[in-house]
Amino acid sequence: MSTPVATNDVDPALANQTSPRSPIARRRRNTELTLIIMVGLITGAAYTVAALGTNAEIPPGIGIFVGILLALLLCAHIAVRLVARGADGTILPLAALLHGIGFVMITRLDDRLASLQATWSLIGIAVFIGTLLLVQRTSDLANRKWLFFVGGAFLLLLPMVPGVGQTFNGARIWVSIGSINFQPGEFAKIALAIFFAAYLAERRELIQAMTWKVGPFHLPEPRYILPIIVAWGFAVIVMVGERDLGSSLLFFTLFVVMMWVATENAGYLVVGAVLFGGAAYYSWSNFTHVQTRVTNWINPWDDPLDKGYQIIQSLYGLADGGLLGTGLGRGNPNQVPEAQNDFIFASIGEEFGLIGATAVLMSFVLIVGAGLRTAVRTDRTFEKLLATGLTAILGIQAFIIIGGVLKVIPLTGITLPFVSYGGSSLIANYILLALLIRVSDSAARRLNELPDDPTTSERWQAWRLSRRIRKAIKRGEVPSDFVEVVA
Repeated sequence: MSTPVATNDVDPALANQTSPRSPIARRRRNTELTLIIMVGLITGAAYTVAALGTNAEIPPGIGIFVGILLALLLCAHIAVRLVARGADGTILPLAALLHGIGFVMITRLDDRLASLQATWSLIGIAVFIGTLLLVQRTSDLANRKWLFFVGGAFLLLLPMVPGVGQTFNGARIWVSIGSINFQPGEFAKIALAIFFAAYLAERRELIQAMTWKVGPFHLPEPRYILPIIVAWGFAVIVMVGERDLGSSLLFFTLFVVMMWVATENAGYLVVGAVLFGGAAYYSWSNFTHVQTRVTNWINPWDDPLDKGYQIIQSLYGLADGGLLGTGLGRGNPNQVPEAQNDFIFASIGEEFGLIGATAVLMSFVLIVGAGLRTAVRTDRTFEKLLATGLTAILGIQAFIIIGGVLKVIPLTGITLPFVSYGGSSLIANYILLALLIRVSDSAARRLNELPDDPTTSERWQAWRLSRRIRKAIKRGEVPSDFVEVVA
């Protein structure tokens, strides 16, 4: 007598919409396709306007440019439609919009860098598709958490290796291997976010228990929290040693946010704020480059022609932009040093105006909202923490660099995701985007918004197993009715 298998309850209203054809998933993909086409046309129009403003002529290859752009975006969309069709339909178009605006501004600033960024864009889309194809079950990531820990640690230490690491603008965050230059920290943050999520999901209840009493305080047992403290401390110390204070702040905030979400204890936010204040004061007291940045933040006009020149020129550019901007190709964004990297938001504010800068900010807000919505929708702790961590990386990084450009906080040298020039940042962010889409698709499948079909690797493994069984039956090693028993 067979034992009935328990099934999860399904919302009746949702069950009526669920069918093999998955109308919910189809609507999301159609919405995504519409938005992708709109993004392609907006980017093409902005590229044309920038050329008109600069050279007073329509670029001769505009049709080819728009065609290649749409082809790349459609390839990314098709990959999502085939292997992650239940995912949120706004994540990819919003990232593509930011990428398009950033590429237009880089083209406006430097044609040589624009050609390099186009190559990185092609590689980024290819890596995005590859990540979706490779990671078809998020549980595969959790099962390899220690591999991600070791990989993240290795990437963080790589710039410190003599002969390999390179120093640029006072920060030793670059690695040069032959003709290849990249920032390994961009990929380390994703690896450590996966490790944090997997470890906290596995030890969540033990950390929440707070069974270790120290005086009047109840704390988690050291053996449960020590590995993640070591990973966090290692990342922050290495980043400080490399003078990459922006990434140090990013890792610190990522750790605090994930601990807070995992334990549902707001005390971690208070402790994190205290530790951050102490670390900030220590850094200001002991590092001259931190003192310089704080001084420039407080009053850059003390040295307007040297140390304060960059931030002052960016503020003038933002002021010149006003509400509607000077117009693409009509401003002077090249007056700001490194405008294509740290200060690309100032260039956008100058030529797109307050409206364009607000559109960029709203795009980041919407991506963060989509990521947090994904975290709320999923019922698995690892996926919830992973979606929160990946979203926090995007949101915090955008806040740190935009806040520095707007003189809200001291400036730190990190890139604006999807917008700034840089291959390492662009590729890493597309990997992050693919993982976020994978979590969103996984949540949709468990909510019965579409059938949870076997993945390609699972189909391959099932075919290999059935093939071995048939061969064993032919050799007489197992009874012929074994297949029926298994089924």
